[in-house]
Amino acid sequence: MQDESEAGGRALARRRGSCGGQKKSPSTISASSSRPEDKMAGKKIAGVLGATGSVGQRFILLLADHPDFELKVLGASPRSAGKRYADAVNWKQTELMPAFAEDIVVSECKAEAFCGCDVVFSGLDADYAGPIEREFADAGLAVVSNAKNHRREDDVPLVVPIANSEHLEMVQQKLESAAAEGRARPGFIVCISNCSTAGLVAPLKPLVDAFGPIDALSVTTMQAISGAGFSPGVPGIDILDNVIPYIGGEEDKIEWEAKKILAPLNASKTSVELLSDEELRVSAQCNRVAVSDGHTECVSLRFRNRPAPSVEAVKKCLREYVCEATHLGCHSAPKQAIHVLEQQDRPQPRLDRLRDAGYGVSVGRVREDPVLDLKMVVLSHNTIIGAAGAGILIAELLLAQQMI
Repeated sequence: MQDESEAGGRALARRRGSCGGQKKSPSTISASSSRPEDKMAGKKIAGVLGATGSVGQRFILLLADHPDFELKVLGASPRSAGKRYADAVNWKQTELMPAFAEDIVVSECKAEAFCGCDVVFSGLDADYAGPIEREFADAGLAVVSNAKNHRREDDVPLVVPIANSEHLEMVQQKLESAAAEGRARPGFIVCISNCSTAGLVAPLKPLVDAFGPIDALSVTTMQAISGAGFSPGVPGIDILDNVIPYIGGEEDKIEWEAKKILAPLNASKTSVELLSDEELRVSAQCNRVAVSDGHTECVSLRFRNRPAPSVEAVKKCLREYVCEATHLGCHSAPKQAIHVLEQQDRPQPRLDRLRDAGYGVSVGRVREDPVLDLKMVVLSHNTIIGAAGAGILIAELLLAQQMI
């Protein structure tokens, strides 16, 4: 966007559709009053939904001092609306709350409060996310969502930004179609994958690209307690000295999402050609373990093509893989998307979860599988590349490709 005045901001709102006709509350710190200076600084205006929750707090941390985005609007429940953010939130992150966020007045999660935003990050709970995110997209806003609600919709990209960023071409197609037909610039939703799916597919995508389809996949996860959020979260008495061999809905998410993320786009680039059970069979078992951050996954897989690649060929492929976000120079992109570790006892959450600031994925114990073809251990940071960090990197990709 090239707006240099408040009038330019109003014109932008009109182009986006229904947001332009909404009246902003004077108590809301939003983009309308600050847009000129932020545009002069070259930054896009961002908002966060579900700002008081665990994912929302992580979005705020990752947006602090971001070179591309200026966080101006925070949305939360009606009981938090109208309060200073510092008074509304029970801050649970190990890092201090960024000073700039303390005095932002929390808004309700309504589109009119976010009309000046170029991108809105949603950390909303799935109980509320569906209709709110759809309202925002219908109002012409770009929404990057961590919730599960829209992941299975045909025209919504489900993206692991270090793996299948090409699925963002669905957004480009939508924008180009609207422009060609003279319609207002449409809003859209891009979904972040489930946290455990992200770590799983990150090393699989380069293998599929290099060696052809994977037709069988088995994964057992050991998932950190931070993945359960703060409230209700996992009670300490349940997880201490224990492993909980069940996480509601998690196995189904992995088994389905992998088939969308690893699928190709259709010819018109309006949706993906979802892989069938015959094309890819996935079996997942999920466990909650007493680790603060970092999901560990034991993966076995079979390639469709014969002969299967050697262990050394697989390692070489993963080491040499460069994701599109790195090619484009995105701020948060990892220098090395996949770290291949040779030590017998790695990766480990405490030692490896923060590789490339949590945007890189670690792979170790790569070896032949006597039942399938290959097995390995994968580790990813579940709240960074598996959640809020993925959302930030998706937005950086959208910006780099002029979709916001």
